[in-house]
Amino acid sequence: MTDTTTDTSASPRLSGAALIKDEVTRLPDAPGVYRMIGEADEVLYVGKAKSLKKRVIQYAQGRFHTNRIANMVDATRAMEFITTRTEADALLLEINLIKQLKPRFNVLLRDDKSFPEIVIRRDHDAPQLRKHRGAHTIKGDYFGPFASAWAVNRTLNTLQKAFLLRSCSDSVYDSRDRPCMLHQIKRCAAPCTGLIGKDDYQALVDQAEAFLRGKSRAVMATMAKEMEAAAEELEFERAARLRDRIRALSSVAQETQINPETVDEADVVALHVEGGQACVQVFFFRAGQNWGNRAYFPRVAGSADESEDENTTEEQRILTAFLGQFYDDKPIPRLILANLEPAEAGLLAEAFCVKSGRKVEIAVPKRGEKADLVQHALTNAREALGRKMAEGSAQTKLLAGVCEAFKLEAPPERIEVYDNSHIQGTNAVGGMIVAGPEGFMKGQYRKFNIKSTELTPGDDYGMMKEVLKRRFARLVKEEEEGDSDNRPDLVLVDGGKGQLDAALEVMADLGVDDIAVVGVAKGPDRDAGLERFFLPDQPPFMLEPKSPVLYYLQRLRDEAHRFAIGAHRTRRSMDLKKNPLDEIEGVGPGRKKALLHAFGSAKGVGRASVEDLVKVEGVSLALAERIHGFFRKG
Repeated sequence: MTDTTTDTSASPRLSGAALIKDEVTRLPDAPGVYRMIGEADEVLYVGKAKSLKKRVIQYAQGRFHTNRIANMVDATRAMEFITTRTEADALLLEINLIKQLKPRFNVLLRDDKSFPEIVIRRDHDAPQLRKHRGAHTIKGDYFGPFASAWAVNRTLNTLQKAFLLRSCSDSVYDSRDRPCMLHQIKRCAAPCTGLIGKDDYQALVDQAEAFLRGKSRAVMATMAKEMEAAAEELEFERAARLRDRIRALSSVAQETQINPETVDEADVVALHVEGGQACVQVFFFRAGQNWGNRAYFPRVAGSADESEDENTTEEQRILTAFLGQFYDDKPIPRLILANLEPAEAGLLAEAFCVKSGRKVEIAVPKRGEKADLVQHALTNAREALGRKMAEGSAQTKLLAGVCEAFKLEAPPERIEVYDNSHIQGTNAVGGMIVAGPEGFMKGQYRKFNIKSTELTPGDDYGMMKEVLKRRFARLVKEEEEGDSDNRPDLVLVDGGKGQLDAALEVMADLGVDDIAVVGVAKGPDRDAGLERFFLPDQPPFMLEPKSPVLYYLQRLRDEAHRFAIGAHRTRRSMDLKKNPLDEIEGVGPGRKKALLHAFGSAKGVGRASVEDLVKVEGVSLALAERIHGFFRKG
């Protein structure tokens, strides 16, 4: 891909169609990507073209398919262009820019999290079997994607039973002098203590790799022959172990709902559009097995995506946008089965071939098992969208109820809820959760490690002040830079009048006192349903028992409490794992390991004399005295 020219509008007086017409006079007849820029320098739309000149001039002619495109053109105040070598390169660049810039007139994929995978590490004498998420930075064989952590954990559980590969970390592996519990329950062959030779362990690794590559029948047939041979040789314990391993592999076929006979590696994608909303259901098939599915709800309302082919439907354009963004940072399978042909399917397949370095086919099956798989995915998409629309309707009513209860000007689009968690002031953490019309927005959650050294341990008011000051000082800075769209409409703080006053004081100091703030106090004996709500300059009040709005506010508070406690426990756990030796200057990982090996524990190091410490490899007299003094500084 080449980035050969970038033109920007030099005529601020022009706008809309007139500006676009002026830009066309300087455009080349070459493939590339164009961006439409709005009044506040925000990117309105990103599109690609086989010919920038021919494509962009269409916007200046005033013949639009929808009012959305007309509105987008009217809002355009500048344009930017990038030429590329080929149209496929332009498509890949368009996809990347849409994900990066999130233009409001493009179809946009949301909730685009990475998928978990299984990796067999190859950087150790005893390869480790483990779950992995993210970039492939570890040397090894990767298998996936799995639709969820549950799906990958289920498969890992099966593989441990069947192939007895280690799952422990290298540090645990190196420190073992006897088999761990996993060996006792027949989940590991215990290579750490030499109970299995390197060659035999490698044979297990090869079998696991073959199974994950789709050769499950061959692996099970080999194991069946070994079981029969062991039985004939009267090695009944070994035959029983092989029998259990075969049963574990067989359970994979029983646990998954669909295991196709004719599909080895493919993603099955089905789109359903209804009521201005869309759902895309994706099923992952690898090694002839169903590795789970996930539903996506791309943003399509307000989009102005178009294809250069006027005969394509809106559903085809939505599917093209989804597939492009979905596979931008994920492995692309050799086969993608869909319920309808994407717009510019040939170009999309070509771009995928360029990106993956191998042939990729996008097909719409009409009959047979593949068509059944697609129909099954479409049914799931239709049902998932129906559930979401029903939930959205209920959510709208709840937010309207919140608006009425707290006398807001309009139903809140963004609610932030704050809670603190600590034990007698130690490992104090503040938590912020976010909710809106589509439910909990978990990607927006934030935790705040309480940093102030001036707070009295257990000062909840002081903790709340620190959390809110950090949160809203950042908001003020972002808004000054014109780079913020996360201003809340409603802030809920866990606590009564004292917490409310602390929150109002901080927000007034920062100049954000136009945001509604409500304190939520637990009822007597912390009884749910007896909560009191505190608003500025108003007496506290309660909502009707069994009110749906009350239940909704309880869920918000409980979610904030859960998140804050989880963050606190994580921090406390990390503190418990800290070793005093980490605080001593000059004691790195190597010397730390040598000291622990010599004395058994940090407590043993603390009891050692200078003379004993010097005997440890790598410990000089000066360092020995420093270590000795560190443990006796009190």
